[in-house]
Amino acid sequence: MKSTACALTLAAALAMFAGCGGDKESSSSSDTNTGTAAPQVDNAMLARAKGKAIFKSTCAACHGEDGKGLPNLGKDWTTSEFIANSTDEEMLEFINAGRSIEDPANTTGVLMPPKGGNPSLTDEDIKNVIAYMRSLVG
Repeated sequence: MKSTACALTLAAALAMFAGCGGDKESSSSSDTNTGTAAPQVDNAMLARAKGKAIFKSTCAACHGEDGKGLPNLGKDWTTSEFIANSTDEEMLEFINAGRSIEDPANTTGVLMPPKGGNPSLTDEDIKNVIAYMRSLVG
């Protein structure tokens, strides 16, 4: 009973304080606690963040955390002319298909499985990975 009364008192106090704040609109883009502007997140930034998480869990095993490749596994795609000269749609098609050992363009002799070996990836997931990859190409 005592904890219920405390919880109700706390909820009432929070509700009262939530109504305070003067004439500021609640849709303001500033942080009311610090007065600093809240960071703006655009769709491209969100896509890269999602792509980074997928890349780290699916692609980094062969291509490394930084995309520079691992010896005798995945190629360094940060300096790849193939990636630099391919459209996002071409990259989507390539990642969906993978690269067989028999492919003449396969210079590592290692299979790149379709979707990096993660069949649950959607085209949207792969597009996010491509956005992340492009953000690291130098």
